[in-house]
This record gives sequence, C-alpha cells and structure tokens, in this order.
Amino acid sequence: MPSKRSDSGLGSGLDFSDGSPPRGTQGVISTDNVNDQRNKAERRRLQGLQTAAAPKGRLRHDPTRPQKFGEKISIWLINEGRQRIFFILFLLLHLLVAVLGFVHYALKDNLNNARAEFGITFTIARAAALVLHVDVIFILLPVCRNFISIARRTPLGDVIPFDKNITLHKATGWAIVVGSVIHTLAHIVNLYRLTLANTNARTTGERVAFFISANFIIGPLITGWLMWICLGTMLWFAMEKRRNAGAGGFERFWYTHHLFIPFFVLWQLHGMFCMIKPDRPPYCSYNTIGVFWRYWLVGGVIWIIERILREVRSRHVTYISKVIQHPSDVMELQIKKERTTARAGQYIFINCPEISFFQWHPFTLTSAPEEDYISVHIRVVGDFTRALARSVGCDFESGRSKGAAAATGGKVINAVTNPAINRVLPRIMIDGPFGTSSEEFLNYETVLLVGAGIGVTPFASILKSIWYRMNNFRQGSRTRLSKVYFTWVIRDFSTAEWFHSLLHALEEQDSLNRIEINIYLTGGVKEDDINNIVVQDVGSEKDAITALRAPTHFGRPNWDRIFTSLGQKHPESDVGVFYCGPNALASSLRYMSTKHSDPRGARFFFGKENF
Repeated sequence: MPSKRSDSGLGSGLDFSDGSPPRGTQGVISTDNVNDQRNKAERRRLQGLQTAAAPKGRLRHDPTRPQKFGEKISIWLINEGRQRIFFILFLLLHLLVAVLGFVHYALKDNLNNARAEFGITFTIARAAALVLHVDVIFILLPVCRNFISIARRTPLGDVIPFDKNITLHKATGWAIVVGSVIHTLAHIVNLYRLTLANTNARTTGERVAFFISANFIIGPLITGWLMWICLGTMLWFAMEKRRNAGAGGFERFWYTHHLFIPFFVLWQLHGMFCMIKPDRPPYCSYNTIGVFWRYWLVGGVIWIIERILREVRSRHVTYISKVIQHPSDVMELQIKKERTTARAGQYIFINCPEISFFQWHPFTLTSAPEEDYISVHIRVVGDFTRALARSVGCDFESGRSKGAAAATGGKVINAVTNPAINRVLPRIMIDGPFGTSSEEFLNYETVLLVGAGIGVTPFASILKSIWYRMNNFRQGSRTRLSKVYFTWVIRDFSTAEWFHSLLHALEEQDSLNRIEINIYLTGGVKEDDINNIVVQDVGSEKDAITALRAPTHFGRPNWDRIFTSLGQKHPESDVGVFYCGPNALASSLRYMSTKHSDPRGARFFFGKENF
C-alpha cells in the first residue's frame, strides 16, 4: 500500500529547519472509508520492535540456549570483560609495585641505618611513595582528549576501554589519596620515633614542642602538608555532589582542580631534601632524590602538547553564524570554524572569553559532518550557559515572566546572512572535536540509539549523518549501516522540542523505512489530555502528540522485549547499542546487551556517551 512519505521523494532534500509540526488530526474522514483509513493508520503505527510475533520452531538467535565455557567468556568480554580486566590489572599493578617496593627497601643493603632508626614504617613510607610515582604516569593521560580520540581508533581501542577514561582518572586520583594517607601516617610514626631519639628534648613538653615545630622547619614535612592542602581542596570540590551543585559548583571544581600544578611542583621539591641519607656515598645522587619528574614526564609532556593544541585551535578563525532560541530553555549555536573536521557523535569544548577566559565547557555536536557548519544545542541551566545565552541575545526569562506559551518552533535571534537581525556577537573559542563511543555507529549494520531527555543531543548528529549516508548525498560516503532503531525516553515531550523538526524530516524522507522511531513518554498525562489524544488518534495516520507516524508509548520501555525482537530480526548481526543519559538506565542497557547476546546469533555491543 502506498505511503504518504513516498510522495515527497528523495529529490526534495532534507529540511532540518525548525518549523511548526503538522497537527495531529488530518481533517474529516468519510464514514464510508473510516474503517479502511483506521486499519491503514494502525498498520503504519505498529512498530516492528514492539509487535514482533513469537517465532515458531527453533530460533537461530537464542541467548537462553546452553553455552560452552568459551562462549560465555566471549559474551562477557563484549561489554563487561574488557573494562573489568583492565581495572583488575590496574589494581594488580599497584599491588605488584607495592610488594616489590616493600621488598626492595626492606632488603636494600645501604639503608640499614634508616631501617634501624625508624623501623618498618620507613619501608612502608618508601613503598607507598613508589606506588604514588606510578600513579603520576596515569593521572594526566585520561584527560588528554586528543590522545584518547586518536588511541581509540587504533587496535588499542579493542583492548583498552577508552570510554572509561574519566573513570580511570578518578580511580587514579583515589589511588593517590590512599597512597598519600599511608605515606603520611608512616612518616608521622617516623617523626614520633625521631622525636624520641632527640637528645636535646628531655621532657615531655620539649618533645611535644619539637614534634609540632618539626612540621614547619623540616623541608619534606612543610612540602608534604602543603601538598595535602592542594590535594584535599581538589578532592573536596571534585566530589560529585559539590561539582554538580548550582550557584557555581562546576566553576569551583574547575578552578580548584588546577591546584594540581602547584601540587606537582611541591611533589618534585618534596623528594629533593635528602633528609634520610643512605649508609654510604653517593648520599644524595640525582638517581635517588627528586625523581618525580621522570614518572611525570610521559603524561606531562602529552598534557602540555594538548594545551598547546588548544591555544593553536582557539586562534583559528571562528565565529557564530546563527543563533536560534528554542522552547524549553534550549539555544542553538551554529558555528563556522576553519580547519575543523568533525565526525558524527563527537563533542567540543567551548570557551567564551567575555564570560571567562579559563572556563572550557563540553557540548555535543548536533550537526552532521556533511553540513558546512558545526552546531550545538545548549540547555540553559547553569551559570555559564545563562551568561552565554545573554551574551548571544537569547532571553528566556522575559517569555516566562510574561506568561507566554512556549512556541513550537525556534526563533532566530541572530544570523550573519540577515543584517536586519544581526548584532555583535561575543568571541568564542573551540577545542576539539573529540571522539566518543557513539562515533563507532558506522561499524555496525544495525544500531539501537537510546536517548533519555536532553541526552538525545548526540543522536541529532548521528541521525542526520545516517540519513545523508543512506541517501549517498556525498560521493564515497555510503555505509554498511542498513537499519537504525531510535528510542527516545522522555518525561515531558516539551523537553527537547528542537528535536521534533529533525524527526519529522527523517520520517518524511525515509521512504525505505531504514530508521524506526519509538518515543516513550514516562511522565503523567492529565485526564483532559488523554481524552483529546483518544479523539484525535482514532483514524489518524499520525500520532496525536508528536504528529509523527511513529507511535508514542506511555510508560517505560520493556527492554527485554525490545532486545528479544532485535535478536530475532537480526540473528546474524552485531548490533551497536549507543546510549546517552542517566547512569541508572545505562546499567540496565549494559545488562540487557550482555543478557541477550548469543555467540551463535546476534551480539549487542554497548557504548555510553562520556565526556
């Protein structure tokens, strides 16, 4: 049966402009033809993943079949194994270095005097310091985003979970905290023993005075406590609760985290005093004191190169070509930047010197690589985004104060092609783009894209690029990707109204049904709205809420049913599952991807957006 979406044809092009969507009702339907129209509408609205009939006989894809031990391991390695093995090796490395360091300093023949004076706590302190030096190698590498973006495209990407780079950074940070506690406590005991051995302090009062004053007159102790001030401040403001707090929580985290620079300088000085000397010369060789820089060199040089790249990129010609104010406190910035090549699913860092010269904030790209600009959609919720919105001319407060209803489409605030509305826009600087797991969607024949709320932003770029590639608008860019399932879970449909026009355009032009859309509305619906939905939905070819042919489902997705259906429809495919949104749903999708993978059928590879 012919469909309306085939009337528009591929030759009409894809219109991503933000306009008013069509109304849910399609006019008056004649009573003679009402049953045919209703049946046609219902057939079109029934989506494959939601209505897959139970197959008869034995399935080619059956994750419940008995599996051999090797098959269980192969399934475990897909989504869980790599990162768990990596972090187990990370812990084993720490344990190995600690044990070998302890044995080394316990048996080293030119440290007999130190061991005799301080006991086992001297060996513990030195072993902890060695582990801390190993942590210095790792602490900066996970935040070198250019390094991560390049490394993830190499064979290392199949072994190392680069998507967990921030997790590795946090784990290394906590390892430094734990190692520092052990190192400090051991040296406090050493200082206590040094106090007891001090012949000049004969009374208890003199010993207490010496113990306290030593912390301010002995070089390693002074630098050690200053290091703790830096480390404690960074740790305090890096806690998730404080980092995500309003009223400048992220800014406090950002600025205090740069205390790592004096922290590293103090670390280098901390080991240069040669307070505890070996038994024989050379007593203070460059091979034995102040060796921090050797361990720092690997990650430190890469980090410095990254900062230089950021300065170079920030000086490329960059300007905002268009500003669009969308409903639900979302603004769109379309940016022109020279010498920038982006991939779908990537993100950039934006700096606005008018607001702060030091603050760089990450935003996901919503433009496709096939377009001649890069764009971001920014939810105005924090201090930086509010200041940026004001500087580019967006005014969300006035509309709310006047009680104005939110417009369905976007309002163009500024455009360089239209002098009538053009205004002086602030200078912005861009660093990136950087890669995420989502950019690997082209490695699969079938993908499931899951966005939750505003987490749908990465998929704007991906869906646009998929549509361009499927229609081969850019020569040489055809893709093996043949089917895309897009699932959007939202509490309120106005959460991301800017995304509606993209979905309408995709659905109208997707005559081969390569992109299947499913929207789940999890928020409560008023009784009056339910009545209106029922009235408008009867006999309509489009959904009464979204005006899409894809239906709106009420409630949360049944992931078991969805993954089962995917496995049945694509029994010989590796299915990419990409998600952006809250961590709770990410855990469920990761579990489902492992649960429904069949080593002799469909396998589900899960990836989550992290930046």
